[in-house]
Amino acid sequence: MAKKEKTPPPSQGNKFQKPKNTKATFTRLLGYLGKSKFMLFFVFIFVAFSALAGIIGTSFIKKITDEFLMPIIGSEITGELLAPLVKILISLAIIYVLGTISSYAYSRIMLQVAQKTLNIIRKDLFDHMMDLPIKFFDTHTHGELMSRYTNDADVLRECISQSFVQLVSSVVTVVGTFSMMVYFSPLLTVFVIVMLVAAFFIIKALGARSAKYFRMQQKCVGEVNGYIEEYIEGLKVVKVFCHEDNAKSDFAVINGNLRHAATNANTYASILMPIMGNISYISYAAVATLGSLIIMAVPKDSFFSLTVGSLFAFLIYTKQFFQPITQISQQFNSIIAALAGAERIFEIIDTPIEEDEGYVTLVNAKKLPNGEIVECEERTGIWAWKHPHSDGTLTYTEWQGDVRFHDVTFSYDGKKTVLKNVSLYARPGEKIAFVGSTGAGKTTITNLINRFYDVDEGKITYDGINIKKIKKSELRRSMAMVLQDTHLFTGTVRDNIAYGKLDATDEEIVAAAKLANADSFITRLPDGYDTMITGDGANLSQGQRQLLSIARAAVADPPVLILDEATSSIDTRTERLIEKGMDKLMEGRTVFVIAHRLSTVRNSNAIMVLENGEIIERGDHDDLIAQRGKYYQLYTGQFELD
Repeated sequence: MAKKEKTPPPSQGNKFQKPKNTKATFTRLLGYLGKSKFMLFFVFIFVAFSALAGIIGTSFIKKITDEFLMPIIGSEITGELLAPLVKILISLAIIYVLGTISSYAYSRIMLQVAQKTLNIIRKDLFDHMMDLPIKFFDTHTHGELMSRYTNDADVLRECISQSFVQLVSSVVTVVGTFSMMVYFSPLLTVFVIVMLVAAFFIIKALGARSAKYFRMQQKCVGEVNGYIEEYIEGLKVVKVFCHEDNAKSDFAVINGNLRHAATNANTYASILMPIMGNISYISYAAVATLGSLIIMAVPKDSFFSLTVGSLFAFLIYTKQFFQPITQISQQFNSIIAALAGAERIFEIIDTPIEEDEGYVTLVNAKKLPNGEIVECEERTGIWAWKHPHSDGTLTYTEWQGDVRFHDVTFSYDGKKTVLKNVSLYARPGEKIAFVGSTGAGKTTITNLINRFYDVDEGKITYDGINIKKIKKSELRRSMAMVLQDTHLFTGTVRDNIAYGKLDATDEEIVAAAKLANADSFITRLPDGYDTMITGDGANLSQGQRQLLSIARAAVADPPVLILDEATSSIDTRTERLIEKGMDKLMEGRTVFVIAHRLSTVRNSNAIMVLENGEIIERGDHDDLIAQRGKYYQLYTGQFELD
C-alpha cells in the first residue's frame, strides 16, 4: 500500500507553554462554580457552622475547668455539683453532633457541585473542540488532548469537592480561633502570632517551588499519555521493525521526566505538614510553659491574668489554630495542581475556533417554467446556493458541482510552499485525477476544496462562487470524502453508513451498501446491518471498513465526491468488483480522485500530474501517454511513485 501524503507540518511538541496566570484561572473557575451558587450558599452555611461548633465547644473547657473541676478538687462529689456539669456536657454533645451533621451535609452537597461543574467544563471543552480547525488536531497528539478530559479534569474534581471546602473551613476556623485566643489571653496570642509569621515564610518558600513542579507534572502527564496512545496504536509497526527496545528507552526518558516532576512536587508538598506540625508542637509546649508562669506570677485582677481553665482552652485553641493552617498549606498544593489542570483545559477552550466568514447557504429549490431558480421548503431534489447581497437582494445559483482553482498558492507553515500557482477546473460530472509522488500536493488540493485550510493566494470557486463566501458547513455538506484512513464509530453497521445522511431510510442505506458492493459481506455478518462495530471496526477487515466508508459517501448523495486513495485498502479482486458500483456512484458527479494505482484513473476526464506543488502535465489518459512524459513513465513502469 502506498504511503499516504502527510499534509500538516510535524508537531513541535507540547504547545501549552504560555506564561501562567493563576489569578485569572482562579477567577474563571469561580465563574463556573458560581453556576451552583444556590448550593454553595448552603455549603458555606454548613461549613461555617461545622467550624464554629468546634470553636464554641472548646470555649466550654474554661467553664468546666474553672467552675466545676477546680472547686471540687479535694471535696466530696455530690449530685448537686454534678447536675450543672451534666447539662453543660449535654449541650456540648448537641453542638458537636450538629457540627458532625453539618460536615456530612456540606461534603455531600459539594460532591454534587463538583460533578456539576466538571460536567459543564467537559461539555464546554468538547463543544469547543468540535469547532476547532483541522490544523489544531494535526499539530497536537490525541493523548495530549485526552489528558485534559482525564487527568486534568480528575485533579480539578478532587480539588472542588475537597480542597475548596477544606480551605473555607480552615479560614473560618483560623478567624474564629484567633478571636477566642485574643479573648482568653492577648499576651499568649502575640507569642503565637510570632510563631505563625515564621511558619508563613516557610509555607511561601515551599509553596512556590511546589507550584512550579505541579505545573511541570501536569505537562509531563500529557506527554506520557500522548506517547502511550501513539505506540499502542502503532504497536504492530513497532514489532514488525523490532523497535521495542527503542520504544522502551524513549518511554523511559519521558516517564523519567514525569517521575522527576512528580517527585519534586510531592516532596515539597509532603514536607509542609511535618514542618507545620513541629512548629505547632513547639508553640504548644511554649504556650503551656508561658501560661503556667503567667498563672503563678501575674495577679488575678490584672489584665494579663490567666486561669487554669483559660490556659486549657487556649492550649486547645493553639492546636486548633495551627491545624487549619497546616491544612491550608496542604490544600494550597492541591489547589495549585488543580489550577494547573484548569489552566490547561482553559487554554484549549481559549484556542480560536475555525473562522467562517461565509454567508452563502445551500437551500431546497425548484425551477420555474421560465428557468428561474427559487427557494422552497419541501424537498425537490434540486438545491441552490442562496447568495445575499449588500443591497438586500438575493440571487440563487443552481447547485451543480463546478469547481475551479485560480492561481492557488498555499503553505501549511508559511515557510515551505506546498502548491504553486495551481489552476484547474472540474466541470459538473467530470472525473479529475491527481497523481504524483508523496508530498507533491495531491491531498492538499482536497483539503483546500473542503476549506480545512484556506489558500494563501488565488481563489477557489464553486459554481462560480468564491468558496470563502460559502458557509463552511454548507460547503462540506455538498461534498463527500472517502479517505485512505477509514474511521468507523461505535454503533451498528447501519448507523455508520447513515452517518453520511442521518435521516437516511433503511432502503437508502441498503441501496448505498449495494452500490459500494458492501451488501454481500454485511448480510453475512452475525446480525447483518445491526451488527455492532467496536474499536473503530476492529471486528472487520481493512477492506470491509473501506467499503463501509464508500457506502457512507454514497448515501450522502453529494454532487462532489473526493476519493483520497479510496481503494488502497481493497485487494485487486474486490476493487474490480466495486468498479461498476463506483462508476454508478460517480455518475453525474464532479469527482476528484487521488490514486497510486493508475489503472483506477484511466477513465478520468482529466489527469493532473503534480510535482513539487506544480501541475507539470495534464490531459486524459491517451493524451498523456502520447506525450511520453512523467505519466507515461509511471504507467509503463519506467518510474515508480514513492
